[in-house]
Amino acid sequence: MSVLKIVAILLIAAGIIGVVYGGITYTKTTHDAKVGPFEMSMKDKETVKIPVWAGVGAIVVGAALLFVRTKT
Repeated sequence: MSVLKIVAILLIAAGIIGVVYGGITYTKTTHDAKVGPFEMSMKDKETVKIPVWAGVGAIVVGAALLFVRTKT
């Protein structure tokens, strides 16, 4: 399998995930205070929104790359 086909499949998969879920949520830990043996930290949930047009665009570009013929 060529690198171009692998990239195309990854783009299609990422596009489908972007369209279905609409974003990625992750937890960000920040250390606020350390007092002696005690440590206080906060965990914030961050969300990265993925626009629908970006997901559809990734699917289209991935499909186009999948069907491009390369010289061998």
